[in-house]
Formats: sequence, structure tokens, C-alpha cells
Amino acid sequence: MFVLGIDPGLSRCGYGVVEQIPGSGSQRTRNEAVALGVIRTDPAEPQAVRLATQMRELRALIEEFGPSVVAVERVFFQVNVRTAIGVAQVAGLTMAIASAAGAEVVEYTPTQIKQAVAGWGGADKDQMQRMVGELLALPGTPEPADAADAAAVALCHLSQAPWNRAATHGRARVLLPTAGVVPPPAVP
Repeated sequence: MFVLGIDPGLSRCGYGVVEQIPGSGSQRTRNEAVALGVIRTDPAEPQAVRLATQMRELRALIEEFGPSVVAVERVFFQVNVRTAIGVAQVAGLTMAIASAAGAEVVEYTPTQIKQAVAGWGGADKDQMQRMVGELLALPGTPEPADAADAAAVALCHLSQAPWNRAATHGRARVLLPTAGVVPPPAVP
């Protein structure tokens, strides 16, 4: 399964293509980085031109790698409104292109991504980059940070996908402890 992770941004849009390779026998399932990078646009260009560049590059990525899922970091509150608008536009553009190409589209919050990759929702950029490098068995810390963030989005989806599938297909079960539980009184 190929997952394209996207860390949306108008000036710098990180992408990470991660393949999940199923294990066999005693080998565990592993995740492998196929492509990591950043789509850059010139802030001096008109916004429409920048969005057209993003659209062209995102389409090319989806055509080249054919991901079954495109996972996008959900836009969260930002102090800079102009930045937030650009991020939201690229996120929307990504979701529309992916959906039109037939890929499943999912979104994750920054906290969900940090929890899935680093083990806690308060992880900083450095911790996230190191964990992405470890989880993908890279020779070093992935650079730039936007590409590492996008790979983290893909890894988040790969860690959540089995749970999401089980819940969707009604196979998820909650097991509650029974020891020490007092049954309710019988109704006369």
C-alpha cells in the first residue's frame, strides 16, 4: 500500500510517499520511504500562479506513485491569517486532486500525528524528525522538516489504518475487565 502524506503549505508543501510492505513468516510489516520532498513556490508570484504550480506538482506525484491513500495534515489555528489561508487552500486542492484520482483522502490533526509517530502529542519538530528517520530506517534525519512532517502524516495513517478498517467493518471490540464488577440487581 502506498500512502502519500502531505504537510500543506503555499510556499513549501511537504510530501512523503511511504510504502507499507507486508511481512511474511517471522518478518514484520515494515514501512519504507519511497519519495520525500518539498514543492516550493515563489512568494513573489501571484497566488493563482502559486496554486497552479502546487496543483501541477501534486497531480504529477499522484500519477507517478498511484497512492491508494492521501493523508493530509488538518489545518489548525494559526496566528498568521494569511499563512492559514494559503495552507487551507493547498490542503483543499490536495484533497480534491486526490479524490478525483480515486484515492481515499484522510485528515489527521497535528496532535494525532505526533501521538502516532513519537508516542505523545507534545513532541517537538526535532523529536518528530528523529522518529520518522527511525521508523523508516533512514540513514539520517530526514530533511527538510516539511518533508519529514509529510512522512509523519503518512506514518500516522499507516498506524491508524488497521483500527479504522476494523471499526468500519464492525470488527472492533472493546474488552472491559470483568473481575470485581458487581452485576446490576435483578428486577423483581
